[in-house]
Amino acid sequence: MAEDRFPGWHGTTIIGVRKGGRVVVAGDGQVSLGQTVIKGTARKVRRLAPGGRDVVVGFAGSTADAFTLLERLEKKLEAAPGQLARACVELAKDWRTDKFLRNLEAMLIVTDGDALFVLTGAGDVLEPEHDIAAIGSGGNYALAAARALIDSDLDAEAIARKAMSIAAEICVYTNGNVTVESIAK
Repeated sequence: MAEDRFPGWHGTTIIGVRKGGRVVVAGDGQVSLGQTVIKGTARKVRRLAPGGRDVVVGFAGSTADAFTLLERLEKKLEAAPGQLARACVELAKDWRTDKFLRNLEAMLIVTDGDALFVLTGAGDVLEPEHDIAAIGSGGNYALAAARALIDSDLDAEAIARKAMSIAAEICVYTNGNVTVESIAK
Protein backbone atom coordinates (compact mmCIF):
# COMPACT_ATOMS: atom_id res chain seq x y z
CA MET A 1 0.00 0.00 0.00
CA ALA A 2 1.38 3.34 -1.01
CA GLU A 3 2.94 5.22 1.90
CA ASP A 4 1.65 8.54 0.58
CA ARG A 5 -1.96 7.36 0.89
CA PHE A 6 -1.54 4.95 3.79
CA PRO A 7 0.46 6.77 6.50
CA GLY A 8 2.08 4.00 8.51
CA TRP A 9 -0.97 2.11 9.73
CA HIS A 10 -0.11 -1.52 10.30
CA GLY A 11 -1.80 -4.38 11.96
CA THR A 12 -3.94 -7.39 11.60
CA THR A 13 -3.35 -10.96 10.79
CA ILE A 14 -6.29 -12.88 9.35
CA ILE A 15 -6.24 -16.59 8.56
CA GLY A 16 -8.79 -18.93 7.04
CA VAL A 17 -8.38 -22.70 7.47
CA ARG A 18 -10.58 -25.36 5.84
CA LYS A 19 -10.39 -28.85 7.32
CA GLY A 20 -12.83 -31.61 8.23
CA GLY A 21 -15.91 -29.99 6.68
CA ARG A 22 -15.43 -26.67 8.52
CA VAL A 23 -13.83 -23.37 7.66
CA VAL A 24 -12.50 -21.20 10.45
CA VAL A 25 -11.54 -17.56 10.00
CA ALA A 26 -9.49 -16.04 12.81
CA GLY A 27 -8.04 -12.58 13.24
CA ASP A 28 -6.13 -10.65 15.84
CA GLY A 29 -7.23 -7.36 17.34
CA GLN A 30 -4.24 -5.07 16.95
CA VAL A 31 -4.25 -1.74 15.15
CA SER A 32 -0.96 0.18 15.14
CA LEU A 33 0.15 3.58 13.95
CA GLY A 34 3.89 3.49 13.43
CA GLN A 35 5.37 1.99 16.58
CA THR A 36 2.30 2.67 18.71
CA VAL A 37 -0.54 0.25 19.37
CA ILE A 38 -3.71 2.30 18.95
CA LYS A 39 -6.12 -0.50 19.82
CA GLY A 40 -5.64 -4.12 20.81
CA THR A 41 -9.24 -5.33 20.73
CA ALA A 42 -10.48 -4.54 17.22
CA ARG A 43 -12.85 -7.15 15.77
CA LYS A 44 -11.83 -7.85 12.18
CA VAL A 45 -13.69 -11.12 11.62
CA ARG A 46 -17.42 -10.85 10.97
CA ARG A 47 -20.36 -13.09 10.19
CA LEU A 48 -22.72 -11.78 7.51
CA ALA A 49 -26.11 -13.28 6.70
CA PRO A 50 -27.34 -11.74 3.43
CA GLY A 51 -30.50 -13.51 2.33
CA GLY A 52 -30.29 -15.77 5.39
CA ARG A 53 -27.12 -17.51 4.20
CA ASP A 54 -24.10 -17.27 6.48
CA VAL A 55 -20.82 -15.92 5.17
CA VAL A 56 -17.73 -15.25 7.28
CA VAL A 57 -15.38 -12.43 6.34
CA GLY A 58 -12.03 -11.34 7.79
CA PHE A 59 -10.39 -8.10 6.75
CA ALA A 60 -6.98 -6.48 6.89
CA GLY A 61 -6.23 -2.86 6.14
CA SER A 62 -8.23 0.27 6.72
CA THR A 63 -11.33 -0.44 8.81
CA ALA A 64 -13.52 2.14 7.09
CA ASP A 65 -12.44 0.82 3.69
CA ALA A 66 -13.12 -2.76 4.77
CA PHE A 67 -16.60 -1.86 6.02
CA THR A 68 -17.36 -0.23 2.68
CA LEU A 69 -16.30 -3.45 0.96
CA LEU A 70 -18.35 -5.58 3.38
CA GLU A 71 -21.47 -3.52 2.57
CA ARG A 72 -20.82 -3.95 -1.15
CA LEU A 73 -20.24 -7.69 -0.70
CA GLU A 74 -23.55 -8.03 1.16
CA LYS A 75 -25.35 -6.32 -1.73
CA LYS A 76 -23.65 -8.63 -4.24
CA LEU A 77 -24.64 -11.68 -2.18
CA GLU A 78 -28.25 -10.46 -1.95
CA ALA A 79 -28.30 -10.10 -5.75
CA ALA A 80 -26.81 -13.60 -6.23
CA PRO A 81 -27.96 -15.70 -3.23
CA GLY A 82 -25.87 -18.80 -2.63
CA GLN A 83 -23.34 -17.81 -5.29
CA LEU A 84 -20.32 -16.69 -3.31
CA ALA A 85 -17.87 -16.96 -6.20
CA ARG A 86 -20.05 -14.82 -8.44
CA ALA A 87 -20.57 -12.20 -5.72
CA CYS A 88 -16.82 -12.07 -5.03
CA VAL A 89 -15.93 -11.70 -8.71
CA GLU A 90 -18.52 -8.93 -9.12
CA LEU A 91 -17.13 -7.12 -6.06
CA ALA A 92 -13.55 -7.49 -7.31
CA LYS A 93 -14.53 -6.08 -10.73
CA ASP A 94 -16.20 -3.08 -9.10
CA TRP A 95 -13.29 -2.65 -6.70
CA ARG A 96 -10.78 -2.53 -9.51
CA THR A 97 -12.72 -0.34 -11.94
CA ASP A 98 -14.77 2.06 -9.79
CA LYS A 99 -13.07 5.44 -9.35
CA PHE A 100 -13.92 5.56 -5.62
CA LEU A 101 -13.50 1.87 -4.72
CA ARG A 102 -10.11 1.40 -6.39
CA ASN A 103 -8.55 3.65 -3.74
CA LEU A 104 -9.70 1.45 -0.86
CA GLU A 105 -6.86 -0.05 1.19
CA ALA A 106 -7.99 -3.45 2.45
CA MET A 107 -7.99 -7.17 1.71
CA LEU A 108 -10.66 -9.75 2.51
CA ILE A 109 -10.88 -13.45 3.26
CA VAL A 110 -14.39 -14.68 2.49
CA THR A 111 -16.03 -18.09 3.01
CA ASP A 112 -19.45 -19.66 3.00
CA GLY A 113 -18.18 -22.90 4.52
CA ASP A 114 -17.54 -24.41 1.12
CA ALA A 115 -15.51 -21.94 -0.92
CA LEU A 116 -12.63 -19.93 0.54
CA PHE A 117 -11.43 -16.77 -1.26
CA VAL A 118 -8.95 -13.94 -0.86
CA LEU A 119 -10.10 -10.68 -2.46
CA THR A 120 -7.79 -7.79 -3.27
CA GLY A 121 -8.12 -4.33 -4.77
CA ALA A 122 -6.07 -5.49 -7.75
CA GLY A 123 -9.12 -7.45 -8.91
CA ASP A 124 -7.94 -10.78 -7.52
CA VAL A 125 -10.34 -13.47 -6.35
CA LEU A 126 -7.95 -16.19 -5.24
CA GLU A 127 -8.82 -19.67 -4.06
CA PRO A 128 -5.83 -20.62 -1.92
CA GLU A 129 -3.88 -23.83 -2.19
CA HIS A 130 -3.72 -26.24 0.73
CA ASP A 131 -7.06 -24.95 2.14
CA ILE A 132 -5.37 -22.07 3.96
CA ALA A 133 -5.54 -18.34 3.26
CA ALA A 134 -3.80 -15.59 5.23
CA ILE A 135 -3.58 -11.81 4.85
CA GLY A 136 -2.27 -8.84 6.78
CA SER A 137 0.98 -7.90 8.47
CA GLY A 138 1.52 -11.31 10.03
CA GLY A 139 -0.24 -13.25 7.28
CA ASN A 140 2.87 -14.99 5.96
CA TYR A 141 3.84 -16.15 9.45
CA ALA A 142 0.35 -17.50 10.13
CA LEU A 143 0.23 -19.14 6.70
CA ALA A 144 3.56 -20.93 7.24
CA ALA A 145 2.49 -22.12 10.69
CA ALA A 146 -0.89 -23.39 9.46
CA ARG A 147 0.68 -25.20 6.51
CA ALA A 148 3.02 -26.97 8.92
CA LEU A 149 0.03 -28.00 11.08
CA ILE A 150 -2.56 -28.89 8.44
CA ASP A 151 -1.66 -32.60 8.31
CA SER A 152 -1.71 -32.96 12.10
CA ASP A 153 -4.63 -34.30 14.14
CA LEU A 154 -5.67 -30.74 15.04
CA ASP A 155 -9.01 -29.48 13.75
CA ALA A 156 -9.42 -26.27 11.72
CA GLU A 157 -10.01 -24.06 14.76
CA ALA A 158 -7.02 -25.42 16.68
CA ILE A 159 -4.80 -24.92 13.62
CA ALA A 160 -6.03 -21.33 13.15
CA ARG A 161 -5.55 -20.50 16.83
CA LYS A 162 -2.04 -22.01 16.94
CA ALA A 163 -1.06 -20.25 13.69
CA MET A 164 -2.30 -16.93 15.09
CA SER A 165 -0.35 -17.53 18.29
CA ILE A 166 2.83 -18.18 16.33
CA ALA A 167 2.27 -15.09 14.16
CA ALA A 168 1.74 -12.97 17.30
CA GLU A 169 5.07 -14.18 18.69
CA ILE A 170 6.89 -13.12 15.50
CA CYS A 171 5.05 -10.10 14.06
CA VAL A 172 5.05 -6.90 16.12
CA TYR A 173 1.84 -5.82 14.35
CA THR A 174 -0.09 -8.89 15.54
CA ASN A 175 -1.40 -9.56 19.04
CA GLY A 176 -2.90 -12.54 20.86
CA ASN A 177 -6.43 -11.12 21.12
CA VAL A 178 -8.04 -13.50 18.59
CA THR A 179 -11.59 -13.48 17.22
CA VAL A 180 -12.71 -16.77 15.64
CA GLU A 181 -15.73 -17.52 13.47
CA SER A 182 -16.46 -21.01 12.18
CA ILE A 183 -18.78 -22.17 9.43
CA ALA A 184 -19.61 -25.66 8.11
CA LYS A 185 -20.37 -26.77 4.57
